[in-house]
Order: sequence, then C-alpha cells, then structure tokens
Amino acid sequence: MRTLFRVALGCVLSLGLLSPAEAVEKKKRHFFMKHDTTVAYTLQRVSVKANCFPDELKAILAHIAKQTGKKPVVTSGHRPRSGRSQHSHCFAADIRVPGVSEKKIVAAARSAPGIGGIGRYCNGIVHVDIGPKRTWNYC
Repeated sequence: MRTLFRVALGCVLSLGLLSPAEAVEKKKRHFFMKHDTTVAYTLQRVSVKANCFPDELKAILAHIAKQTGKKPVVTSGHRPRSGRSQHSHCFAADIRVPGVSEKKIVAAARSAPGIGGIGRYCNGIVHVDIGPKRTWNYC
C-alpha cells in the first residue's frame, strides 16, 4: 500500500512539473523572426555553451543554415574567461557546416543581417559574432 501511494504521488508530481515546461516550450515556438532560430544550429558537444546566445546571433546562424541548406555545428560558444573576446559576452560562435566549404560559409555570413566579425581558422572553423564589423584569416 505504501509503495502504491509513493508511485501515485510521483506520477502526480511529475505531471505537475511538465505543465510549466510545456508553457516555456510554447513561448519559444511563437517567437517571431525572419528565420526559425530554435532549430537553426546544433552543438558539437554537450559542453558547448550556447543557451545565452542573443536573438541576433541566433538569426545569423539561422541565415547561414538557410543559405547553405545545412545546420551549422557550433564548436565553441560562451567562454566566460576568454578576455575581451566576444565569446566572453556570449556574442560569438565558432561554427562548421558539414559538407559546405569555408568560402560558402563566409559568403553566407557576410550576407547575414547584423553580422559583426567574421574569422577563418586553418582547421576549417568559421567565427561569427555580433560585435564590431571586422574580418580576419588566421591560416
């Protein structure tokens, strides 16, 4: 009897906890922007911090996804101890787009509204941010 009571109580509590989560999920779906930013990118690893990305950066990633036809993979996002980098403010993302050349990724990023910095690295990673306009090529 005691076990049955515990199971029933656990079910009631878990149902009560699902309702607010569904409400939050509904809010995310009703966000009005030019691109659907909720599914615009994926993370390379679980440890990549991207939950603080502002809407402008999400829109850039969504633009890149639309232009290339594939989702960008975020290899690096928020890095709090990265000095004066845009990563320290969660305003930057380092990305790859599997099966798409760096030149196409950079071209898509250049045409994105609100783009700030665009950088290329030798390992195939492209940096995009919403900071001041600038470009670089470390290779």
